[in-house]
Amino acid sequence: VSWITLDLWFYKHTQWGIDFLEKYAKFVKERIEIEQNYAKQLRNLVKKYCPKRSSKDEEPRFTSCIAFFNILNELNDYAGQREVVAEEMGHRVYGELMRYSHDLKTERKMHLQEGRKAQQYLDMCWKQMDNSKKKFERECREAEKAQQSYERLDNDTNATKADVEKAKQQLNLRTHMADENKNEYAAQLQNFNGEQHKHYYIVIPQIYKQLQEMDERRTIKLSECYRGFADSERKVIPIISKCLEGMILAAKSVDEHRDSQLVIDCFKSGFEPPGDFPFEDYSQNIYRTISDGTISTPKQEGMRIDSKTTVGKSKGKLWLFGKKPKGPALEDFSHLPPEQRRKKLQQRIDELNRELQKETDQKDALIKMKDVYEKNPQMGDPSSLQPKLAETMSNMDRLRMEIHKNEQHAHTNEFDDEFEDDDPLPAIGHCKAIYPFDGHNEGTLAMKEGEILYIIEEDKGDGWTRARRQNGEEGYVPTSYIDVTLEKNSKGAVTYI
Repeated sequence: VSWITLDLWFYKHTQWGIDFLEKYAKFVKERIEIEQNYAKQLRNLVKKYCPKRSSKDEEPRFTSCIAFFNILNELNDYAGQREVVAEEMGHRVYGELMRYSHDLKTERKMHLQEGRKAQQYLDMCWKQMDNSKKKFERECREAEKAQQSYERLDNDTNATKADVEKAKQQLNLRTHMADENKNEYAAQLQNFNGEQHKHYYIVIPQIYKQLQEMDERRTIKLSECYRGFADSERKVIPIISKCLEGMILAAKSVDEHRDSQLVIDCFKSGFEPPGDFPFEDYSQNIYRTISDGTISTPKQEGMRIDSKTTVGKSKGKLWLFGKKPKGPALEDFSHLPPEQRRKKLQQRIDELNRELQKETDQKDALIKMKDVYEKNPQMGDPSSLQPKLAETMSNMDRLRMEIHKNEQHAHTNEFDDEFEDDDPLPAIGHCKAIYPFDGHNEGTLAMKEGEILYIIEEDKGDGWTRARRQNGEEGYVPTSYIDVTLEKNSKGAVTYI
């Protein structure tokens, strides 16, 4: 029992070690995707806030604007360093882990095969020893029977001398065969004991040692990758620090007085301020005999300032950022009433189904033509049809996906109604997730790699299978992402655990 337990421990532990290594590789891959997406979003952000300038007159002259564009340039360089981190992690860590995982699986498989071969050889030696033992036991019983027969005839006064002699010869023959089988059994027993000792004290310990060394190398490789994971980012820290220092210098370069002077220089009109308004005497019509020494002052012509000239036009734009006009919205059917929207979607589904049928007919025709070419090579080369056949299959997959997406929009309420049934559909089998699936779309079911689900509805040709979790959650999953096992004569739903 202890040896069997040890075998299981080594078998499970080495598999766990490989699974853990691949789990870390998956973690690194997701981290790489985060870095790549982060860098891409940063570059898009920089591009969004760096509008194209058609002439020098539109270039920003304010220190705050110049500083902002310098910050954008530094941020663009910073995004480049995030891409460097992702590339370094992908080459130094993720790529190395995937290669090493493949080597570990191959080595583990080889050691386990050696262990199975050793166990099979030991089993064969045991069978040979057991057969020789059984044969020796059988011959001993036959010899005893011959002994009893001889003694009975020898004591029988009515037995002839010939019968006694014949019984004696049979006794000698059986005794001789029993002795030979005894020797054979002894030899096989000695051989089995030797092979068993060799198996448990030499062969199996050596295999265990190799598996242990393999697992220790895996641990060392993980340690190296952990360091590489950190070094990938530590290498770019000096450059990132320079980018941040550049941003700080850009912030320090902002000069509010210079910007204010630019505004003044840009908007000043160059006109002199208006003079004092003169006193206008409306009493002249009453006192007509008043002397010429009136206090009134004639109106000055040309002193009225045109309001249109009080504010000069700026030579350039002060603020370069403006909202881009929104383009026309993509045409959809969301503005239509439910019934009309359903009809439009159904028309689109029917159109896609007609296209799918055309591609299916073309695929069938190509397959028939390929069969004709294979049977009659003089008529054409079968391999020449393979590219067109592959293209047709790809088009069929694309059309099926589009049909499914449109059906999801058309039958959103139907999905909800189906999932809210009081009586769950019976399980007709189960499946294991080969790949993970996010399940963002409505009506789908997210799943993790290796997760076991119940099958409650088979694939109807659209590439989707309806499944249920153990907690009762239901949805559709891609058929190509799962390994399906259907149960014959299934009765009712499987009891939830």
